[in-house]
Amino acid sequence: MANLSDDAPDGLSARLVAEDTPGDNAAAMSVGELAFKLKRVVEGEFGHVRLRGEISGYKRVASGHAYMALKDDAAVIDGVIWKGQAARLAFVPQDGIEVIATGKLTTYPGRSKYQIVIERMELAGAGQLMALLEKLKMKLAGEGLFAPSAKKPLPFLPRVIGVVTSGTGAVIRDILHRLEDRCPTHVIVWPVKVQGEGSAAEIAAAVRGFDALAEGGPVPRPDLVIVARGGGSIEDLWAFNEEVVVRAVAACSIPIISAVGHETDTTLCDHAADLRAPTPTAAAEIAVPVLADLRLTIAAHGQRIERYARRYAERGREQLTALVRVMPKRDQLLGPQRQRADDLGQRLDRGLERRVTVARGGLDRSGGALRPATLLRLVEARRAQLDATWRLVKSLNPDAVLDRGYARVTARGSSETLATRGAARTAGAVTLHFRDGAVDARVERPAAKAYPVDTPEQPSLL
Repeated sequence: MANLSDDAPDGLSARLVAEDTPGDNAAAMSVGELAFKLKRVVEGEFGHVRLRGEISGYKRVASGHAYMALKDDAAVIDGVIWKGQAARLAFVPQDGIEVIATGKLTTYPGRSKYQIVIERMELAGAGQLMALLEKLKMKLAGEGLFAPSAKKPLPFLPRVIGVVTSGTGAVIRDILHRLEDRCPTHVIVWPVKVQGEGSAAEIAAAVRGFDALAEGGPVPRPDLVIVARGGGSIEDLWAFNEEVVVRAVAACSIPIISAVGHETDTTLCDHAADLRAPTPTAAAEIAVPVLADLRLTIAAHGQRIERYARRYAERGREQLTALVRVMPKRDQLLGPQRQRADDLGQRLDRGLERRVTVARGGLDRSGGALRPATLLRLVEARRAQLDATWRLVKSLNPDAVLDRGYARVTARGSSETLATRGAARTAGAVTLHFRDGAVDARVERPAAKAYPVDTPEQPSLL
């Protein structure tokens, strides 16, 4: 085939179709072959590397894998952490934090990019750890988890105390001994890991577990929870700075005392708790009062109440005595009343005597009027008056005329006298009263009279 350019150097002239040229012993490779050769070279040359860089674009996807980029002033490299390694990280990666990542370098042929598969990742110094802590603190504070208004008051004398700490070690022994010395209380211990892988998840689960206990259940619900751990470095205490622990403590409805580390140690758990104790022993001292002091206080209150009661009674007695002194004597109060009663009694006696005298005079006068002659005249006058009244009654008696041949007409069954013809016709059935008795009768209407036809006028029938 002819060359497209005769001026091109021998062997470099452009061809339309590729051909093997003399001296060219390498066969053409596919893109995939080259990519995988590069992958083997990179992985063979950089099978174990440690990179220092700042995290950028960190995200964890639904599969559990995490993707990010590590960068510095000169370059950027992609990184990936598979699910298993991501779950074992001692902290939650965040953008802007400088870390040291350990892993192997590899390529991703699908995009012709190289990346580091991270197997372990640590913060690049204590300064980065503090920076991570400060960022998380600002985030949670912005959500109100550390607000004073969210703090719950501690019970004065909790009946049950829950303790979240290691099941072995000096911390739980110190707490139990201090509680026993001050005020023996029912204690429930929820043993957890307090540092290392998985410790934050266990601590958070214990706090949520205490909060989930129901009142009156088989396991008594604590009135107070103590989250405690002994002293250590910031790395040792880091589990109590994890977001999952802080959120569990802030969301717990039971009051919580945080006693993590020594007095100079401060964790985010301390900020989220309702009260921070400088040491676990101090937490036990804060949790309960001293029983001996309570007894002394109660005894003192009892003595004060007794003194007050005695003083009140004495004061009342004094007031009563003072009142008795100023109150008038019984004879002074009753003397006038007694005198008045005597006066009224004397007046009553005189009144009765006067009344008897008057009554006796009236009786004498009445007795004088009842002398036989006077009484006879009075009887005769009353008899004459009675005879005159009787004569008047006899003259007014409607039956008196019956002796003279007259009859009295009444409606049958009635005593009312019928005085007119119309009344008798209206009654129909009547009774005729005679001197020697009564006879029933019936009033008939008169028959109509017959008149001649040529009579000019017919008289009224009525």
